[in-house]
Amino acid sequence: MSAHTVSMRDALYEAPGPKTRRRTRIITGISLVLVAIGVGLIVRQFYVTGQLDAKCWSFFLRQGTWRYLFNGFLGTMRVAATAGVISLVLGVVFMLGRTSGIKPLEVISRVIIDFFRGVPSLLLIYFFYLALPQYGLRISAFWMITLPVALAASGVLAEVFRAGVNAVPKGQTEAALSIGLTPGKTMFKIILPQALRIVVPSLISQLVVVVKDTTVAYVVSYPDLMQNARVLITNNDALVQVYFVVAILYILVNYGINQLSIYMARRSGNPIISRTTENPT
Repeated sequence: MSAHTVSMRDALYEAPGPKTRRRTRIITGISLVLVAIGVGLIVRQFYVTGQLDAKCWSFFLRQGTWRYLFNGFLGTMRVAATAGVISLVLGVVFMLGRTSGIKPLEVISRVIIDFFRGVPSLLLIYFFYLALPQYGLRISAFWMITLPVALAASGVLAEVFRAGVNAVPKGQTEAALSIGLTPGKTMFKIILPQALRIVVPSLISQLVVVVKDTTVAYVVSYPDLMQNARVLITNNDALVQVYFVVAILYILVNYGINQLSIYMARRSGNPIISRTTENPT
């Protein structure tokens, strides 16, 4: 194992003893058996009700089905990518306000960050969808889903950026100021580049949350993956089949994002918290 890899066990608690390991194996074995039984019962129920019959899955053999899902997938990626960029920019702006040293600006930035961190993205979507039109502000379905998702993520990213800035040694700031750099130049030329390098894996992982938040786009009838899936369910009367395939697609996308996060962490030399129980060498 890489010297930069830290196991989840070592990161959270000390190594368990023989009795604890034995008890853990027994509980894990029992849990796996119970899960297997549960899955078996579900599959049996699907079989009894005819959900596993070939006729219920045959529409996936049509090219139009996959084209329709792919169009929805592209819609999801457009929203996720746009919301991701906006949230990154807003996250940096809010972080700069929070760490500006100007008391009123710090207070305002903290209130904004806490607000967007605490309010569910779905509530923000309803605000854009139901409240704004009452005041004559009408925007497209794309922005009705993109802006709320971006705002909700920006509060979290602001704190991620702030953590990265705080992780840069204070001596870097002192050295920059001692050679005549202004506080602004110190932040943008010295501190922020190092902070970004530290938090890149966390920023990429946050994209998983952004992608999952786009699943409520049906509220504004935006044609994303979930909305197109709902149409397929209605047209083919295949709720289980469509949601099963869509779930697999989301899992693959989020798995890919997580793997990208791990790759970027290794490239940047940051420690990786793994789920293995091995000790780093």
